[in-house]
Amino acid sequence: MKKDILGLSFEELKNEDFFKDIPSYRVEQVFSWLHNKNVSSFDEMLNLPKSLRENLKETYSFNGVALVKRLESPTDGTVKYLFSLSDGELIETVLLKSNRGLSVCISTEVGCKMGCRFCASTKAGFSRKLTAGEMLSQVYYARVDSGERIGSVMLMGIGEPLDNLNMVFRFLDNISDSRGLGLSHRHISVSTCGLIPEINILAEKRLQITLSLSLHAPFDDMRSEMMPINNTYPLKSLIAACDNYVNTTGRRISIEYTIIKGKNDTKICAERLAELFKGKLYHINLIPLNEIKEKPYESVSKSEAYEFQNKLIKLGLNATVRRRLGADIDAACGQLRRDETEKRM
Repeated sequence: MKKDILGLSFEELKNEDFFKDIPSYRVEQVFSWLHNKNVSSFDEMLNLPKSLRENLKETYSFNGVALVKRLESPTDGTVKYLFSLSDGELIETVLLKSNRGLSVCISTEVGCKMGCRFCASTKAGFSRKLTAGEMLSQVYYARVDSGERIGSVMLMGIGEPLDNLNMVFRFLDNISDSRGLGLSHRHISVSTCGLIPEINILAEKRLQITLSLSLHAPFDDMRSEMMPINNTYPLKSLIAACDNYVNTTGRRISIEYTIIKGKNDTKICAERLAELFKGKLYHINLIPLNEIKEKPYESVSKSEAYEFQNKLIKLGLNATVRRRLGADIDAACGQLRRDETEKRM
């Protein structure tokens, strides 16, 4: 099987047997074509000799993404992509526009095995983990499609990023390389539903990323009902691991909290959140639920979301309500892939 060249770091590329007898500046040219100019085939590497391009084709694969469907919101400019991978699997990517520039929300796995009850990502099942190259391809496609600089990247699409940690580390190395996109880790967010061993590994690495914890409930019984991972890693142990991450890295954690009407938007939930996070380096990011047809959960109104935010602020927490982008094109992760998968069955 050919090696996917896009997932190789510069040092790995330089040490490949293929480049041992080739002038070193050619490695920089190849890396630049891949990660700066974002080409989608070896034939586009026009400053390389044709013979070298042909040999690259014979030795390496170019497992990028292929567009299946593109939806753009006429309301806020959000773009949602449905991509096909080299083996026919489907993933989603979202390009978000704001006053701070362009952000890309990428998938890290084909499907998700975490089983969160309110999330569409689990409905079409889990197939496999993505390679670093497949993660990078999503960012690069959005960059070329928009024709603009990408200001930030969020690993918050389909899949659990920390379940694919080795490839996430490789992705982070490549996307921050100054010979490529050169995106600072400070502009990258990585989400998790709460895998404690991997959170501890991240703490040891002391990366300057933003870690986002998908919490969604402040009590064990409620969280276990919504998120099966809580049965393995309950809140006391999870918050201890997150506190250790904050103390070790000095980086604030974003608490992702999807508000579900009549479920986790009560006064007692607000008070429990204050017990867990007041006075610590955390920020509460409130997200009105994106409803999916198979689930009974109901979203709150805009006014109800701000009412819950005010409860948290009065209790001494930093809390904001996330602006809902792409609601008119079902931009919540998993819905487009699920619908396309059902069509193909």
